[in-house]
Amino acid sequence: MILLDSVLVVLAGSMAVVIVRLVVGPTDADRAAALDLGFFVFLAALAVLAARLHAPDLLDLVLTGTLVSFLATVAMARLVHRRQR
Repeated sequence: MILLDSVLVVLAGSMAVVIVRLVVGPTDADRAAALDLGFFVFLAALAVLAARLHAPDLLDLVLTGTLVSFLATVAMARLVHRRQR
């Protein structure tokens, strides 16, 4: 349990770095990449929390979230590419 708790703390720290990059990011591409990384960190924390709480039902949310994240990444990439023209 201590290992899973420490992993959650590390993921919380990386989420803080992602939030800084979202605020400071000089370009829209930096912000899009930070948002994608933030969603990935959130899903990883949710998966670790599912293991910590012995709740396999949360893994359905992780699976659905990865599908939504992929579609959101493609949409953001198209938006950033259109703005750069």
